[in-house]
Amino acid sequence: MRLSHPDLVTERLHLRLIQPADADFILQGLSDERVTQYYAVHYHTPEAVQEQMRFYENLLAQGTGAWWAFSLAGQQELIGACGLNSIAPEHRKGEIGFWLLPDYWGAGYVAEAARAVLGYAFEQMQLNRIEAIVEDGNIQSEKLLEKLGFSFEGRLRESEIKGGRYIDLLYYSILRREALPEQKAPVIQPA
Repeated sequence: MRLSHPDLVTERLHLRLIQPADADFILQGLSDERVTQYYAVHYHTPEAVQEQMRFYENLLAQGTGAWWAFSLAGQQELIGACGLNSIAPEHRKGEIGFWLLPDYWGAGYVAEAARAVLGYAFEQMQLNRIEAIVEDGNIQSEKLLEKLGFSFEGRLRESEIKGGRYIDLLYYSILRREALPEQKAPVIQPA
């Protein structure tokens, strides 16, 4: 897999790889309980968020994924993140994830970013399968995945403990042959 990945551009967004200098932005998003209510991690301090920054760096170094931060086209302020992890080159599959600052909810930005990442994964990385794992109760993510063409594959009952209680995890996937046309032609910004 690639150690570097290009910027991706959509009609309204510019996606670029997350950089070490983005730690404050990552903390802004992943310390907001509205963002992390159904997310696997939550951080309270600049020191703690370094764990997430190492996660992003390790994905690139090990070739197991890439995460992009994104902004509105023509602007510098970051508003969300979308990426791939758990890439298994031998099986040509990976897992997608995403989050968005609450001030930007409801405008379709995550769907737009995810389409670009899916297009890149299917066309440039030649992945065949993209998976998504959703915590039970995260109706918005479920709706988004269905809108993107993902299929529900099953529920892992009481699969993890979060906040002192068992939670179910819902598994979704999309195959390359099922991708929507706009997910097959990402716009890649030249380096």
